[in-house]
Amino acid sequence: MKPLLLAITLAAVMSACSSAPQPAQKAASEAKTEQPKAPELLTGRAAFQKLFVTARSWAPDAQPFRLESEPVKQAPGTDGKAGIWRGYFASPSKRMLKPYLWSGISGPDAPERGISPGTEDTFNPANTSTQPFDFAFLKSDSDQAFEVAQAHGGKKLLAADPQQRIKYELLWNPSSNQLVWNVLYGTSDTDAKLRVAVDASTGTFLKLEK
Repeated sequence: MKPLLLAITLAAVMSACSSAPQPAQKAASEAKTEQPKAPELLTGRAAFQKLFVTARSWAPDAQPFRLESEPVKQAPGTDGKAGIWRGYFASPSKRMLKPYLWSGISGPDAPERGISPGTEDTFNPANTSTQPFDFAFLKSDSDQAFEVAQAHGGKKLLAADPQQRIKYELLWNPSSNQLVWNVLYGTSDTDAKLRVAVDASTGTFLKLEK
């Protein structure tokens, strides 16, 4: 091959190699274009079903005694849905308790997406605060409880502050033999501006606490 033609060929090859994206550059480019996952928000019943299946793999006789949401900035809890739910389960055969957490969001104030197990603790069947309930009683979901709460003072609070965080608690009331949704306009009992109790079986209003 003539020297001039060889030089032109080598220059073309080098130009092609330099213009081709390198592995590191390609990975960086893909990372920039990758879109963050949209938050997955679930009602309490939908989240509970996911958690219950996992709890049964821990103990076949596992029964729920509490379900609660965790409102955060990107998922404040409006419309009866949340991006974080935590379920608490008891196993009579093991005489142990174990919580499980489901997360459908990402962020600095959110746990890793998916289901994460908590730490086991001792279960005392005589303790009324950890009395298990039958899932069959859960016929009215958290979105219905939200609508009831809105009609009993929540709508006014949410209109004044659209970012108001709303927490949902599901537990058994042994004194009335009812499964109850507590809808808290706040992140806990201590800072709640309004607390509405709703029958989780019938979806009817029970009482409110301001």
